[in-house]
Amino acid sequence: MEHILNTSELMEKACVLKVNDRVILSGTVYTSRDAAHKRLCEMIINGDSLPFNLDGACIYYAGPTPAMPGSVIGSCGPTTSCRMDAYTPLLLENGLKAMIGKGERSVEVCNAIVKNNAVYLCAVGGAGALAAKCIIECEEIAFEDLGCESIKRLVFKDFPLIVAIDNKGNNIFRIK
Repeated sequence: MEHILNTSELMEKACVLKVNDRVILSGTVYTSRDAAHKRLCEMIINGDSLPFNLDGACIYYAGPTPAMPGSVIGSCGPTTSCRMDAYTPLLLENGLKAMIGKGERSVEVCNAIVKNNAVYLCAVGGAGALAAKCIIECEEIAFEDLGCESIKRLVFKDFPLIVAIDNKGNNIFRIK
């Protein structure tokens, strides 16, 4: 099944997304990789304000390259998701609704996805230049010192994805 969604609909629509469904996603997404995830979790633990609202948010595991003149963003392909697994359950408990990356997730993350009615979406790896064509805005919003791994607010337009882990725990990497 194909779903054409805006990120603002993820809170209500996560429950209808099933493994292997195709999602064409538009709306606001935040980039974050392991160093930024570590800082976000430290901020949550310390009770500090986060650079963006996690409630209903979607994080794209990516570290975009700098934009060429006339471009919004450089190459922006997905990063291997398991690098964020140590931090993901806490972010899900604090409202994160969707993650975009590539590759398998740990049992702990799969359980946290189910517990928090979230979803894990996969993007095509190795196609960062093509992915960048679906990004119409890019703004660095936190952790500038991390360079390409800083947190950026992106706006997607028709970004193609596959549901890899749904809110029932069905997992594309563990098909029975």
